[in-house]
Amino acid sequence: MESAPLDRQSLHAELDRAADDFRQLLAEATAQDLRRASDGTRWNNEQLLFHMLFGFLIVRALLPLVGFVSRMPHAAQSGFTKPLNMAQRPFDTVNYWGPVIGAKVFNHKRMGRRLDRVIASLHRHLDADSHAALERTMPYPTSWDPFFTAQMSRADLYHYAYQHYEFHRHQLTLATDTDQTTSGSMK
Repeated sequence: MESAPLDRQSLHAELDRAADDFRQLLAEATAQDLRRASDGTRWNNEQLLFHMLFGFLIVRALLPLVGFVSRMPHAAQSGFTKPLNMAQRPFDTVNYWGPVIGAKVFNHKRMGRRLDRVIASLHRHLDADSHAALERTMPYPTSWDPFFTAQMSRADLYHYAYQHYEFHRHQLTLATDTDQTTSGSMK
């Protein structure tokens, strides 16, 4: 993953593009669309939409962790991800079942409101972050996600949310979705 630029407006714009696109997908999807299998995952479209939402929820949860871990001694930081990388199999299980269950609780009728709240929260955090806070880094478990790198800043984390969204956006198989992109191809 390329390091995200410290251009706050670009990061805000990415969050807004994803939120606008997500709302449109939910508004246009039929019940049949939502039950259809996605492309390249074991989830149906509704479950994949929840996973896309969950990516933003995870980012919001990770933001305070960056501040905490970045202040730890280097030796402690480097040891932080070793057990997480070793826990790949349990992570994969939770990563799969989370959207299966989550889509039942936050179905397509509730996902839009939930995403709006988390995006608004991310905007507030991004506005409040100082330049120094955006540059703070911590190590990440690279085995958990193809967009995680060994060391990521808070700015990278905001950008990651959009990358994760865009990647999975292309796996949706919604019949009403003719564009399949919000900003260019990632396939």
